[in-house]
Amino acid sequence: MTFKLNCDRVRKIFASDAGETVALEETSLDVRASEFLCLLGPSGCGKTTLLNLFAGFEKPTSGRLTLDGQAIKGPGMDRGVIFQEHALFPWLTVSQNIGSGKHISSKPASERNRLVQDHLHLIGLDNFGDHYPRQLSGGMRQRVAIARGLANEPEVLLMDEPFASLDALNSGVLRNELVRIWLKTRKTIVFVTHNIEEAVLLSDRVAVMTARPGRIRAIIDVDLPKPRDVNSPEFNAIERQVRSLIFDNEAIAA
Repeated sequence: MTFKLNCDRVRKIFASDAGETVALEETSLDVRASEFLCLLGPSGCGKTTLLNLFAGFEKPTSGRLTLDGQAIKGPGMDRGVIFQEHALFPWLTVSQNIGSGKHISSKPASERNRLVQDHLHLIGLDNFGDHYPRQLSGGMRQRVAIARGLANEPEVLLMDEPFASLDALNSGVLRNELVRIWLKTRKTIVFVTHNIEEAVLLSDRVAVMTARPGRIRAIIDVDLPKPRDVNSPEFNAIERQVRSLIFDNEAIAA
């Protein structure tokens, strides 16, 4: 088995004037190459903290994080991050935003333009390259953010609840789009969510986290073909299994 990311007995403690907060406690997790893994758990369980550690935005208090066997010491172009808000540059067009990453912007103009067009096609926005973010819907802006992340050709895409700010219709559309994009690219993705249906719909495995201090309570395999039918008995059985772990976890925390 080839692992892309590894988190080995990581603890993360945040210090403030009010004292110390243990966000993660002895957390270990392996992320396989080309898999879609969801981090799922109640609010405050450390999902985003773990994602930020993988991104290199935070350093662990103890333990070790690696990418392809090399220690993660800070942010790098080998990891792309998609946030809840799209974080596009409002003064750049869609095409310019997609081509703004350090990796793609260093390429010759002809290759850069080809990559931008390829990624516009990938997200279904071929005719919107000259538009500005303000001219797009929220869902379209998030598509552009995903395309910008992919165009920089990272080894791993880290996604922090990217559809949380969208309405139910747009988030549903974007989930299906993300499945389509993943099936085409097979990019390694770590996706943070607190939505159980979303986790089962998207992921190859769901890592269920405990309430703070967070740790991995269980990892559930979602061995269903994609795209998935949320109304199928098989889907609902896995969703019930994950839901029982979350509810038991919250009951224990209370």
